[in-house]
Amino acid sequence: MPAWGIPHDEADQEGWKLVLFIRSLRPLSGRERYQQEAAAQTAHYTGSLVCAKCHQEIYDRWKKTPMANVVRDPRQHPDAILPDLASDPFAKFSLDQVALVYGSIWKQRYFTRIGDDYYPEPAQWDVTRHVWRPYFVAKGTDWWEPFYPPDNMQRPTGPTCDGCHSVDYDIRTKQVAEWNVGCERCHGPGSEHAAHPTRGNIINPAQMDYVDANDACIQCHSQGRPVHNPMDGKYYDWPVGYRVGLHLREFWRLEEHPLGQTTFTHFADGTAHKNRMQGNDFVQSLMYRRGITCFTCHDAHGTGNYAQLRKPAEQLCLDCHGPFSPNGPRTATLEQHTHHKKGSTGSQCVACHMP
Repeated sequence: MPAWGIPHDEADQEGWKLVLFIRSLRPLSGRERYQQEAAAQTAHYTGSLVCAKCHQEIYDRWKKTPMANVVRDPRQHPDAILPDLASDPFAKFSLDQVALVYGSIWKQRYFTRIGDDYYPEPAQWDVTRHVWRPYFVAKGTDWWEPFYPPDNMQRPTGPTCDGCHSVDYDIRTKQVAEWNVGCERCHGPGSEHAAHPTRGNIINPAQMDYVDANDACIQCHSQGRPVHNPMDGKYYDWPVGYRVGLHLREFWRLEEHPLGQTTFTHFADGTAHKNRMQGNDFVQSLMYRRGITCFTCHDAHGTGNYAQLRKPAEQLCLDCHGPFSPNGPRTATLEQHTHHKKGSTGSQCVACHMP
């Protein structure tokens, strides 16, 4: 059972009393919380551009982040497609067949539209090595693989991809409020707030308890299975029905694994063996159990840092684990702790530790 489904004991609750920005905010009053929940029920999605009217600086930073640019329409963004499609040796498809482009940092995939859904072309571009690679789902890999035909053109992206790369994907209409991770993905529908801005009529994960706050990120940065699969005869690979403010555990179960065995998703020691498993690792950590949130270190609005870190990684760690802190290394110097020269790659905290 994932850590976020287990009640936390008193010892954990009395753990580190870190001074975090989320603790410095005045908590919502009972009236404000009621207003917030009511607004989430009655409000509708407006799109991130509406948020920019009052939050221009945040909007401008967010627009430069990967989360704002993973999915692009090549007709609206001609520069979205990185390689020469004619050079693809695995599958021949032209620009006019590409309805959506997914990715631009590690790999790029190309989706064509058939009817009311999207389907992945059988080739992908390796961005880092500048080569084409075939794209298919091998047998015995993803848990959902047996429930779909092996042919890419018979495996729509709605059940497996689109829910995490959009705002408010509707599994029945297959429509989205907005492609990519927009403002309302984390803050909920914003029409009420846009019309009458108050703290009480918009969701703010920073004002939630750390379990619900982390769920805002874990909903997509994890490997798991929906609690209610199958739905309408289809198996989904994202938490259908969940929105920030609800309890993720009621919609999503993290992928289980037998300790001592290496599987498609996990190494033998239980750490991630697959991509998109930050949440699986994090909920097992002491940092999580002591109330740290993803946005203690990361800013989803963007920072200019590739990982959206609020500070350089080393500084983030040493703010709480420096030589003179209660939670610092039990040695006189960092060099004694790491056995590497200060400032070297081997001396970086993240070379051995991750939250």
